[in-house]
Amino acid sequence: MTDAREQLIDHITAEAVFHGDFTLTSGKKATYYIDLRKVSLDHRVAPLIGQVMTELVDQVEGVVAVGGLTMGADPIAAAVLHQSAAQGKAYDAFVVRKEPKDHGRGKQVEGPDLRGKRVVVLEDTSTTGGSPLKAAEALEREGAIVAAVAVVVDRDTGAKEKIEAAGYPYFAAIGLADLGLSA
Repeated sequence: MTDAREQLIDHITAEAVFHGDFTLTSGKKATYYIDLRKVSLDHRVAPLIGQVMTELVDQVEGVVAVGGLTMGADPIAAAVLHQSAAQGKAYDAFVVRKEPKDHGRGKQVEGPDLRGKRVVVLEDTSTTGGSPLKAAEALEREGAIVAAVAVVVDRDTGAKEKIEAAGYPYFAAIGLADLGLSA
């Protein structure tokens, strides 16, 4: 385990895991909630996320850009963009809107031209896999090649299986056991 990953786990455990009764996006109930925006937008933690996620993206050959469905993926993609550049790598970032704009150019995917290029879809926390799959669908409509999905925290609630069943390799930086939690 890298030092950056250990530090990231410590920050998430201390600052982004909340205990109580919560309803997840899926409608399922949970006794804890992982709010990664508490740390992904923190100046101390964003560089750690960038380092850890860049290591995951490096495992996928030929990737030129990273991003995902706004809002969860946005700070993750920005962190990878900056940390990879600091390491002399060239991963651009993109944002996938929930719906295409109804004005201007009507785009759903913002950022560099991704037609024919290999990309990794990012997500902060995965529960059902719905957000990364929605992003992948929009990217493929734009002509991008979705090479993999990579998440910071996998809640171990079926997202991995759903994403792999859709044909995408799945990478997770941190699991529930790393955070002292269970599904």
